[in-house]
Amino acid sequence: MRQNKGFSLVELMIVVAIIGILAAIAIPNFVAMQYKAKRAEVPGNVDGIKTAQLSYEASFDAFVDSPTQPRADASLDKTAIAWAGYSGFSTVAWAPDGEVRGNYAVDESGAPSFLVTGKCDVDNDDVVITYTANHDSSNLALATNATLVAGQENDY
Repeated sequence: MRQNKGFSLVELMIVVAIIGILAAIAIPNFVAMQYKAKRAEVPGNVDGIKTAQLSYEASFDAFVDSPTQPRADASLDKTAIAWAGYSGFSTVAWAPDGEVRGNYAVDESGAPSFLVTGKCDVDNDDVVITYTANHDSSNLALATNATLVAGQENDY
């Protein structure tokens, strides 16, 4: 009598099928989390710009206008690019830590306030996510191509 040791072909195929199902579930979730992590840069930078504007205003009784930097909205994608010392942002002594994926601007034309805007499209789906903050806001408002109410919960 011969004793068989090892796995049968059916058992191996079942294991391969289970691994395939788990991968089919995990990979899209992993990609979504990567996009979410890349998008997380923008609200942090918008809040940092807001803080820099408030600090500058406390010292000089003025806000600084900063045009959209560092790229045109049409070129928004997941590619991180280097930040150069842009005049308005340098004036308030703000610069990001490393490269950026979004666009940032400050509009102070609504004096005695300002509006900080950060935009990104890290998943290249042509839906630009816009984060804003102003002199009076304590939270960031989030909007997409479809307008969302400030403070509305969102998974972005």
